[in-house]
Amino acid sequence: MTPKRPLGLPSAKLIVIAAVLGIFAGAVAVYVTSMGSGNGMDGQLTASAGQCDGAAELAKSVSAFSKGEVAAMASAQPPRPLDLVFKGRDGRDLKTTDFAGKTVLLNLWATWCVPCREEMPALNALQTSLGGNDFEVVAVNIDTGSDQKPRSFFEDYKIDKLGFYRDSSMGVFNALKKEGLAFGLPATLILDKKGCLIGSMNGPAAWDSEDAKALITAAKGS
Repeated sequence: MTPKRPLGLPSAKLIVIAAVLGIFAGAVAVYVTSMGSGNGMDGQLTASAGQCDGAAELAKSVSAFSKGEVAAMASAQPPRPLDLVFKGRDGRDLKTTDFAGKTVLLNLWATWCVPCREEMPALNALQTSLGGNDFEVVAVNIDTGSDQKPRSFFEDYKIDKLGFYRDSSMGVFNALKKEGLAFGLPATLILDKKGCLIGSMNGPAAWDSEDAKALITAAKGS
């Protein structure tokens, strides 16, 4: 397990905090939705006939390995294409489709979200252990305003294996909220190599645990 967490809180407390903050984050999302997202709601779910053929078996694997530290992960019923837009390190638009060929653990987080801050070192450790040509942890920060706070957080807690991904408009969160996939933070999705949603969960998890590694290995189909 990753020894250092920003606040050093045990997992049980994180789950309680996540439930409380989920209510707050949901209220923020409702407000932002009413104002309109900064990217014109570019982040959205899309449909493409045949794209997710074969993803059902991977979704079953996700269900089978959703236990222990990652028991909250639910398989997608049915698996479906996911096309979301956010910013990369250079500030250019990226889409989830740009990660084709990789299984992706897509995590939405913010610096003001205590459970998010707590699980980031574990996500960093998961990327260290399993990251490569066939898998990536894509942690998308949704703080409004400038990049200063999330960048400082990365530096302060040595989050050195994760790419820096941002959506200051909260468009991605709002899109997922509309689909019932995100009601608070953190929110985490698993996408297969074709960009199809095969699993989702709300709340924190010990992503550096053996349970998490087994889940990702199953989701990769290997």
